[in-house]
Amino acid sequence: MQKLNKFKTYALIMATVVTLSSCSNDDNNDAPVNEEELITTVTAIYTPLGGGTAITLQYKDLDGEGANAPVITASGNFEKNKTYNGVLTFKNELTDPAEDITLEIIEEAVDHQVFYRTTGTINAFTYGTAASNLDANGLPVGLQSVFTTTDAATGTLTVTLRHQPNKTASNVASGDITNAAGSTDAEVSFPISVQ
Repeated sequence: MQKLNKFKTYALIMATVVTLSSCSNDDNNDAPVNEEELITTVTAIYTPLGGGTAITLQYKDLDGEGANAPVITASGNFEKNKTYNGVLTFKNELTDPAEDITLEIIEEAVDHQVFYRTTGTINAFTYGTAASNLDANGLPVGLQSVFTTTDAATGTLTVTLRHQPNKTASNVASGDITNAAGSTDAEVSFPISVQ
């Protein structure tokens, strides 16, 4: 895997640095070989248990390597003392129709893992426990996550998609990226708050 893009700092409450790329797709032999695919859009939708307003975190960079900064948004603030179930998707919206790269991640689940890291006073995000969030070896893919809030908090959530991580290395299966190795397909940071 190769890094496809490096984007400059974008201020949305605080500066974030975003690096995006994706695995090559060799499934279509009729099309010209495209060694790299672009991820233009990363979306995480968090739905609260027991009712309430879902929160959508989204990164969009619809000009690829162009001069325009990516747009990073949060549809609102997370509520205190709630548990949210999240679902993450990756797309290339520069193609017509848009390409859902999430499907490739699911197909190649043993070669992918998403990591969630927080800063500030934000609680940790954990993996969802559904079988659909695991690869054929019973190890996490991580497209589903859980965020349990307590008190008011602010900080960032950094979502990293790794290709060919060492899922059996120390603490990697529990979501610690430290020993994961592999290469980064996508990384984006979202400023979030709990109120």
